Amino acid sequence: MERVRVSAVLITKNEAENIDACLQSVEWVDEIIIVDSGSTDGTLEIAGKYTDKIYLEKDWQGFGIQRQRAQARAKGDWILAIDADERVSPELKAEILSFVEEDDRTKVFAIPRLTWCFGAFIRHSGWYPDYVTRLYPREKAKYNDALVHEKVEVTDTLETIRLTENLLHFSFRDLKHWIGKTAAYAEAWADERERKGKKSSLFQGISHATAGFFKSYFLRAGFLDGRQGLLLGILAAYSKFLKYADLWLRSQPKAPNR
Repeated sequence: MERVRVSAVLITKNEAENIDACLQSVEWVDEIIIVDSGSTDGTLEIAGKYTDKIYLEKDWQGFGIQRQRAQARAKGDWILAIDADERVSPELKAEILSFVEEDDRTKVFAIPRLTWCFGAFIRHSGWYPDYVTRLYPREKAKYNDALVHEKVEVTDTLETIRLTENLLHFSFRDLKHWIGKTAAYAEAWADERERKGKKSSLFQGISHATAGFFKSYFLRAGFLDGRQGLLLGILAAYSKFLKYADLWLRSQPKAPNR
C-alpha cells in the first residue's frame, strides 16, 4: 500500500525574517511548495535550503488566488497550508501525522492558532483558539478566491475536525509592523468592497470601531490578557475604523489639477 503523502504549501513575499524557522518546523513533510510574489530580501535564498519547488507569481490577484496557485503545484494527498510567520510544534506535528495516517478524506482539520503579540501569547481578546482550517485532502478542498481573509471552502460532504495542539503564530514584530500590516489589510478589504459597489461613511467607521473595542476587551475577555489586552482592544477599534475610512475616502472628490 502506497504511503500517504503531505504537501506543505506557502505563499511568501519578503519573509526572510520568518521563513527559516517556519520551514524548519515542517521539514518532516514530503514536499514543500512555495509561491512567491516578488521577494527582494533573501526569502528565496533561505527557502532554497529546504525545497527546490519555489515558483514566482508576481501578478498579484489576492491571497486566495495565490494560495490556489500553490496548491495547484502540490502532489501530496494532503495539504498543510501554513504562513511564513507560523510554526508547527512537535506536538502538533504528531497530532497531524496521526490523522494523516488514517487517511480519511471525508474530513478536514481546523487547528487552534496561538499568537504571540507585544510580549505575550494572547489567550483571550478573541484571538484564541482562532481555529483555522489548514489540513485537508488535496482533491477535495481548496481556498476561495478572496482578495484578503481567504478561507478553505468546505462542502457539506466534508466533516471539520478540531485539533487540540496549537499552531504557533508570530504575526507582529512591533507596533510599526502591526500598523503597516493592518493598513495593507484595510486597503485590500476596501478594494474588495469597492469592487462589489459598496460605500461607507465615517459614522460607520466610528460605530464599528466602538463595537470592536467593546467586543475585544469586554465580550471576549481581553482584560484577562492584561495590558496587552487593553492595547489590542484599542488597536481593534483602530483597524475597524481604518477599513471604513479607506472605503469612504474613495468616494470623496479628487484633488483639482494644480
